[in-house]
Amino acid sequence: MSFRFLSKAFACVGLAGLLVASAAAHHGWNWADSEQFKLSGTVRKVELSPPHPWLDVETADDGVWRVELGNPSQTERSGFVNGSAKPGDTIQATGNRARDHKEKRMKAVQITVGGKTYDIYPERIGKQ
Repeated sequence: MSFRFLSKAFACVGLAGLLVASAAAHHGWNWADSEQFKLSGTVRKVELSPPHPWLDVETADDGVWRVELGNPSQTERSGFVNGSAKPGDTIQATGNRARDHKEKRMKAVQITVGGKTYDIYPERIGKQ
């Protein structure tokens, strides 16, 4: 084997490792507080496309929050589909907020819109 081949192989392995680490950091929960909290407000925007559907929710006293849901198929399994929430709807979300409290972002484990509750991460509801 040539030196050139080996250096390219090591570079590829290193790049793959960085990509895996980046994906794990994005998809994991390590960016969020372990303690759950509730957020109530008015839906301003709904986005259901990959990688994670989300809602922008305006609260009465804290501005607009990004409420992330599960991946698209997981969110759909919870029953939350296109039309489940629209701008102007009132929502209550339970989940874990970003550890950096300057960031208005949370990962919802459960949301309620129009009297209907969607368990996005049922195994995490009420878990600390």
